[in-house]
Amino acid sequence: MILEMKVPSPGESISEVEIAEWLVSDGDYVEKDQTIAEVDSDKATLELPAEESGIITLKAEEGDAIAVGAVVCYIDTAAAKPEGQHIKSAPPKAPISQNTATAAPSQTSYATGTASPAARKIIAEKGIDTAAITGTGRDGRITKEDAINAVPSMGTPSGDRPTSSKKMSMLRRKVAERLVAAKNETAMLTTFNEVNMSPIFTLRNAHKEAFKAKHDVGLGFMSFFTKAVVRALKEFPDVNSMIDGNKQILHDYCDISVAVSGPKGLMVPVVRSAEAMNFKEIEIEIKRLAIRARDGQITVDEMTGGTFTISNGGVFGSMLSTPIINPPQSAILGMHNILQRPIAVDGKVEIHPMMYVALSYDHRIIDGRESVGFLVAVKEALEDPIALLMDGDAKKALEI
Repeated sequence: MILEMKVPSPGESISEVEIAEWLVSDGDYVEKDQTIAEVDSDKATLELPAEESGIITLKAEEGDAIAVGAVVCYIDTAAAKPEGQHIKSAPPKAPISQNTATAAPSQTSYATGTASPAARKIIAEKGIDTAAITGTGRDGRITKEDAINAVPSMGTPSGDRPTSSKKMSMLRRKVAERLVAAKNETAMLTTFNEVNMSPIFTLRNAHKEAFKAKHDVGLGFMSFFTKAVVRALKEFPDVNSMIDGNKQILHDYCDISVAVSGPKGLMVPVVRSAEAMNFKEIEIEIKRLAIRARDGQITVDEMTGGTFTISNGGVFGSMLSTPIINPPQSAILGMHNILQRPIAVDGKVEIHPMMYVALSYDHRIIDGRESVGFLVAVKEALEDPIALLMDGDAKKALEI
């Protein structure tokens, strides 16, 4: 029996996906539920498992855009498993917040430089030599998108100046579109402040071991920042709103999007109803979402619907930046690295761990009073966390 495997729907409003990588070869024997491919949508990278065991015939190349519901491969379920064949597995995932190396180029084979039927038509219309096009498909095949992006040669630079190119994933292209739209369609401004992190350092040093032993999760900075943001959003509700046509929609809840680095690029999973969470619950949820993003298991639903975003460029060493709003949200808080700096305290110079923080906001609905006041409220909560975030009792708030 020949089984037709069709592209499943990754989520509402998604009409097509792109084959990011085949994890099996044409003619391989695959086991039921074995991951055979990774596919990109405009919101996430998903794994495609085999629906049955058998010999697989691929019907699409890496880089091809495939409509949801279209046949992506056939599986001959009547075929016997060849003796001695080992099941291929996906490559290991990169650790959280670690930059991944550029993927090794596909090996050279008979397919290198061969254009797909759709690509051949476009190349002929443009009058371009296929030898001048670097294929990004499997084993160097020239895909339809390679042909679309190809331009006639304008000459080569003199000297030995090698270059390389790689195709942007569908997710990366969608992120690029959203970032440009955010810059072009909002009246974005950024306000800055600095936070003395000494009180939080003191708290963490005093309680992090007991917190870890009790809850099996580390006591990081994100729970403090999330609690501080929730408190400030309650005080300045315009920051927790969005524009819908000629209306301003204010949210009575705080779904906090947390930017994390994954193997396919920046992911922004959402901590739902953060206003109802304590420190332990926030740390556990952020860890869960970060692991799912790292392993490519994050879903579209887990990355949509946030009302405010926190981005931590400090983990990569950023001292100061102007984060871009995550539409349709109206504001984003940027965290940065912590440096020992001299500051004036009661008329004396002291050295303290300091962090610059930035709030980018949509000036169409958030004025200077709200934006500056919000960032000051975040600063105040972080510099006096026991009184403002823990109701005066750190051990009770941390449940230790």
